Amino acid sequence: MRILIVNVNTTESMTQTIAEQARSVASSGTEIIGLTPRFGAESVEGNFESYLAAIAVMDRVLSYDQPYDAVIQAGYGEHGREGLQELLEVPVVDITEAAASLAMLLGHKYSVVTTLDRAVPLIEDRLKLAGVFERCASVRASGMSVLELEEKPDRALEAIAEQAVEAVTRDKAEVICLGCGGMAGLDQMIRDRAGVPVVDGVTAAVALAESLVRLGLKTSKVRTYATPRPKKVVGWPFRLQD
Repeated sequence: MRILIVNVNTTESMTQTIAEQARSVASSGTEIIGLTPRFGAESVEGNFESYLAAIAVMDRVLSYDQPYDAVIQAGYGEHGREGLQELLEVPVVDITEAAASLAMLLGHKYSVVTTLDRAVPLIEDRLKLAGVFERCASVRASGMSVLELEEKPDRALEAIAEQAVEAVTRDKAEVICLGCGGMAGLDQMIRDRAGVPVVDGVTAAVALAESLVRLGLKTSKVRTYATPRPKKVVGWPFRLQD
């Protein structure tokens, strides 16, 4: 089995971290391929960067020329997952929905701890669109930017842990979701501090993607995610057709 895991920003070191975290839980027969968009922002923390990332992720996946069985979109929030589902038949798993889906199996309410406060509405909207917001106790911001997760790891860990504890004590969350692909690998440390299960979206997405592939399930193409109608596309970075 080969799974593509696509970073939504252009920071290569973050792609490597995400891919390593994915490999840490992947089955022995699963190959994880980390992909970095060919254009876009170095971090995605707002609407403009998110919409740009949606195009960049689709471009990067379409330009990959080897067989693969599933795609994981490794960005928390809205990054065009539905577009990929139209373009592909293989399962496409978004880490936002993957984390929330598993969290709801572990407790009644979950909270998301993310980066900057400006990302909170984007994540809330994504959870609403996915139909999993009803059991979300809160979406909390750590105040750390995406790039600071790598640049200031100790400070980032403290900020994330503080908000996780607040989510449990004040918001009555029973499970914490790490709300950024760049937080991959922090789940155990946050679990120790918050005292509740902590779900990392990257590892959750790997588990779900592997399960879908093993069950032989693919994206439904009969209506919502039907293949785009043939038409002339002008200026697309990676050409859809000759």
